[in-house]
Amino acid sequence: MSSTSPLILADGITKRFGANQVLTRVSLDVLERDVVCVVGPSGSGKTTLLRCLALLEEPSEGRVVMEGVPISTPSPNKQVKAAAREVRSEIGMVFQHFNLFPHKCVLDNVTLAPMLTKDVAKAAAEKRAMELLDMVGLADKARNMPAQLSGGQKQRVAIARALALSPKIMLFDEVTSALDPELVEEVLNVMHKLASETDMTMLLVTHEMGFAHDFADRILFFDRGKIVEEGKPDEIFRNPRQERTQTFLRKIIAAGHRV
Repeated sequence: MSSTSPLILADGITKRFGANQVLTRVSLDVLERDVVCVVGPSGSGKTTLLRCLALLEEPSEGRVVMEGVPISTPSPNKQVKAAAREVRSEIGMVFQHFNLFPHKCVLDNVTLAPMLTKDVAKAAAEKRAMELLDMVGLADKARNMPAQLSGGQKQRVAIARALALSPKIMLFDEVTSALDPELVEEVLNVMHKLASETDMTMLLVTHEMGFAHDFADRILFFDRGKIVEEGKPDEIFRNPRQERTQTFLRKIIAAGHRV
């Protein structure tokens, strides 16, 4: 884990959708090479937080800062908007439901963004795409269409696609929750590889407590739009201080999940 200033941070983020306040003054930082897992009950605002960090939502209050530069504020000015354009490709996000282009083959799904946003030549984009597909175990599926893939394979393609832009930070939004149980492991294996074999900075919203315990540098327990507790994995999973965290983990363990 790096000891430098934050790569990306949320600084007092509040987010409202009409009268519904989803996030309340959330502040967190992610250092370079950190693996940070956000856990907590469904509907607590975790996905909205990731969408704010990925510049897919603007905060109602507060700001998102990357490497010391504000990139998202409630009323972004020209300077903030220019900074956001500059770093947008440096924030990769993998969604719960894959979001692959159904009319393009696997290879084209992975090469499209580098070619369009970074003017990467087709040959270079395809070379890099094949390296990434090999990393996620899908080089042999490069010419397949998404409809020919399983859910786990689609999610692995989505991870390769996000990595193709060489982002500084990867955001993962419950990437196994839409998968059949037997397909979860193949996606987690890719996550394990990223966490253990690379220096990738990662912020994950996940229900996979075993993965969070084994690979995270830090755990954030989230509830009702706020960070209730944070700490190292053993601190959160073995000796949580807050009663709300304790109640959540008791239910998780009772449901048969490893923590």
